[in-house]
Amino acid sequence: MSRPPQRRTKIVATLGPATDDIATLTAMIVAGVDVVRVNFSHGSSEEHTERVNRVRQVASQVGRNVAILGDLGGPKIRIERFAEGKVYLDAGQDFALDPAYDPEAGTAKIVGVAYHDLPRDVRAGDVLLLNDGLIVLEVTSIRDTRIHTRVVEGGELSDRKGLNRKGGGLSAGALTAKDRADIRIAAQLGVDYLAVSFPKNALDMHEARTLLRAAGGAGLLVSKIERAEALDHLAEIIKASDAVMVARGDLGVEVGYAELTGLQKRIIGEALDQDRAVITATQMMESMIYHPVPTRAEVSDVANAVMDGTDAVMLSAETAVGKYPVKTVMEMVNIIQGAEKWQVGYARNRQREDGMFERTDEAIARSVMYAANHMPIRCIIALTESGSTTLWMSRIRSDIPIYAFTRHEATRRRVALYRGVQPVAFDVVETEPALLYSVIFHLLLDLGLADEGDRILLTKGELSGVAGGTNSMKILEVRR
Repeated sequence: MSRPPQRRTKIVATLGPATDDIATLTAMIVAGVDVVRVNFSHGSSEEHTERVNRVRQVASQVGRNVAILGDLGGPKIRIERFAEGKVYLDAGQDFALDPAYDPEAGTAKIVGVAYHDLPRDVRAGDVLLLNDGLIVLEVTSIRDTRIHTRVVEGGELSDRKGLNRKGGGLSAGALTAKDRADIRIAAQLGVDYLAVSFPKNALDMHEARTLLRAAGGAGLLVSKIERAEALDHLAEIIKASDAVMVARGDLGVEVGYAELTGLQKRIIGEALDQDRAVITATQMMESMIYHPVPTRAEVSDVANAVMDGTDAVMLSAETAVGKYPVKTVMEMVNIIQGAEKWQVGYARNRQREDGMFERTDEAIARSVMYAANHMPIRCIIALTESGSTTLWMSRIRSDIPIYAFTRHEATRRRVALYRGVQPVAFDVVETEPALLYSVIFHLLLDLGLADEGDRILLTKGELSGVAGGTNSMKILEVRR
């Protein structure tokens, strides 16, 4: 079985033209990709299907469990097109936005907008941001469908660039008609996770979950925190989700980049407190789209997210269209390992100190981590059906490997996102404890996960095959 370098923080890589070569995709997965992202904002359903099938084929061949994350496009608000493809805006000049304007005939004076409610959502004095905040406009007046602005920060502006209102407040719903169609495609593809873009509240997440289940999908829901107003409902959005993404692109534009680092820590902390997985995303290794090495600032950015406790760091254009997708993954592995060295021993402090456990399996998981962090334990083995026990374990920082032993392929892919958790194919066929332990010991020894004489912690349920049935913890010494 091919295994990537040992590390706890996982890597999400976006699929695209640069990963379509099977040799490149194979090298990326062997290098350490744990989750692949299918970006529904780009490409056809046929391309998505081919890419997902290719990932599953390669993952099976190299003996790795790789999760599939489907990412809905959401209501990304964009300007329309310019007659000449691009224009240059000067600071101080007048510029208009109009959803009723010819979408192909934009000029340096006016351009169409692919969001018809924009004139109702803005007021004079509002600040609009184009192209990730590089172009700044101040609204001076609204007349019918036309929004008149003054250019505060100018520059080159080309077709279909994104538009945000500083501070948020645009009323566009989280799910578009295209998203609803893409949810059905995601269900057909059997995605392990489905990311919802621009949710404003918990209702957006509930709606997406209902649509996915109605389409036959069993994937878990990821809320992408990228709207300013989502921060006012952060706890409820996270509660309605299975995982969270710190989507720093649009969020940074709406709230200002100076706030972004603090917000990242807040979102990661809230996700961990609510026992949700969390992904940190956007421009983590952006320079490697074109260059073979990251900048020092990018190294610090990835390391900072790792030390914040994120479950995973995500690559977008770096692997989808970049020149060095394999090297980018390898560099990210190196940065993660370097950052994790400095976490060992100082950050074992996320034990729950208040409230009551509602479930027995959660209590077992917490007890295991307390014991593991206070005695010499080589690894933790969780016999699991759904993977929930390993999720709770992974919320508590530790340098001790957690192995999810499960017979379910879907569970093995699901836990591939969880920090510090490695999936292992295992079916409980022995019910007599001594025989079961012997089988586990031999598997650990064969895989090189433990040595004879090591102590391990084992969690299991009395009844095999029952999800949520973990009710016991054993401290065992590995013997042949």
